[in-house]
Amino acid sequence: MSSSSYILRLNRLGLPVFLLLVLGACASSPPRNTANACDIFQERRGWYKDAARSERRWGIPIGVNLAFIYQESSFQARVKPARSRFLWIFPGPRPSSAYGYAQALDSTWAEYVQASGNKGASRADFGDAIDFIAWYNAGSVRQSRIDRNDARDLYFAYHEGNGGYQRGTHRSKEWLLSAAGRVQSNADRFTLQLDQCRRELDKNWLQRLLF
Repeated sequence: MSSSSYILRLNRLGLPVFLLLVLGACASSPPRNTANACDIFQERRGWYKDAARSERRWGIPIGVNLAFIYQESSFQARVKPARSRFLWIFPGPRPSSAYGYAQALDSTWAEYVQASGNKGASRADFGDAIDFIAWYNAGSVRQSRIDRNDARDLYFAYHEGNGGYQRGTHRSKEWLLSAAGRVQSNADRFTLQLDQCRRELDKNWLQRLLF
């Protein structure tokens, strides 16, 4: 759920404006422990539902998609690339239109909205962002024949586009090779962590209450 949707829902309760703003800021802030998938989803139960739904829809493991968000935005909802500097002082343009949890470009996001039918999607909404990543990765599995568990090569295709990946443009970029290695390592860790807690996360509120 996006912070704006969260605020609108709270607004129906008649809460003061200042309290709505505080609660909205908390809803869009990163989880306390972003290095542990179980901690993330236990803190944000709605995020787990979103992640599991995207896994079922597109067939890409949660751990892989979560590692992309960790790498791209560190779970910050509204992050943008840093601006360039003119004469080391004055802010210049941003290097791209990347925005949100997935750091999705305007053009690629528009493709996702059209292809998925998710007309109201927001890059600052975790559920929409992880669905975007899963959608893109499913396309890479199909177009570039990358294994769905191969977070490293999926990240190359995510960053370079499938055309660039197939041409091997990533091979000469040391920083990208290093980043993709971190994505694979984080995907492996998140997957192992989820193996320990998915049964608990899959319980509904009544099952958690009773057991």
